[in-house]
This record gives sequence, structure tokens and C-alpha cells, in this order.
Amino acid sequence: MLEPFVSSIDFSSGKLRDYDNKLDRKLSSMLGMFADKDIFDQMLAKEDSMVYEVFEKEVPEQSGQLAHAVTVIHPGKVGNEYFMTKGHFHVKENNAEIYLGIKGNGGIIMQNKEGQSSYYPIEPGTVAYVAPYWAHRTVNTGNVAFSFLAIYPADAGHDYGSIEQIGFPKLVVEQNSHPELVDNPKFTR
Repeated sequence: MLEPFVSSIDFSSGKLRDYDNKLDRKLSSMLGMFADKDIFDQMLAKEDSMVYEVFEKEVPEQSGQLAHAVTVIHPGKVGNEYFMTKGHFHVKENNAEIYLGIKGNGGIIMQNKEGQSSYYPIEPGTVAYVAPYWAHRTVNTGNVAFSFLAIYPADAGHDYGSIEQIGFPKLVVEQNSHPELVDNPKFTR
């Protein structure tokens, strides 16, 4: 049986202090995620930049357990498309998730399997609710690292494959020095 515990967030760095697992997502692990393949290839040829990191506190992947992690998305763009997470549905599609903005500015784009989408800006203190059956992806729309706390059922699972195949219906890009939502030309239903 798991004993109660605490963990802490370093608000100056936006990272989880006492994490158990760390996931690094560099540009090379984001193949096919960005709309402009030519610019992506040019950037990757120069440097395999860090796009985002996930700092996770480990709990058993069992029903009833709540996992939490802090994601830090670095500032940057591929063309005019902001650095982002891969995005995923939950394997257990009826599971929800909560995000809490910690540092920086970004946003969350969500979609259901019918292609309905929504976008919400996130700043420190913003709480975003990811409803069951909705895929979700976060983007850094600022010039500094954007971090947020995610709390989710430990056995929810992550289905990245569906997003790799169909994409998101909308992209978050910089237009006129501001984030804008535009149609994704690569989106398929």
C-alpha cells in the first residue's frame, strides 16, 4: 500500500523538485508534429533543441491513484508555430485531467474525436479542466519557459498514436505578434 507523501514545485524554475521520472522531448522526437516540415528539417539539421520536459512523481498505475507531473515547454517556434507537447487522448478515454499554470504563458488546445476543438490561454494560476474523451496539447506562447502541473488518474494511459495519425484540427501560431488559432492543413478525421 502506498503511503501518503508530499512533493513540491520550485516556482522560480517552474519544475517539480522531487520528481521520480523525467521525460525529455527534443525536436527529433516531434517528427510530424509541426505543420512546416521543411523548416522543421532545417532546424533539426542545425540542433536537436529541447522542446519540453516532464517531471513526474511516481505512483502505482492503478485505479484510484492520482498521478501528478510538471511539464516545462521551452520557448521557441517551428516557422510561426509555437513549441508544444505531442498531445494525446487517454487510453481510458473516460478519464479527465486538471492543469494548473505555474510559470510563463501558454495555452491548451483540446479536441474530441468528432473534430470539435477548443483553446484556452493559461497563465500562472489558471486551472484548465480536460474533460473525458478530449485529446489535449499545450503550447508555449511566450518568450520564457511555460510550465504547468498536471493531475490525472494514474491508470489513464496516454494514446499519442491517434494524434500522430490525425493531428489536431487547429494550430496555434504567431500572427501579428500574438497567438492565433488557424486550421491545420494536415488534419484528417
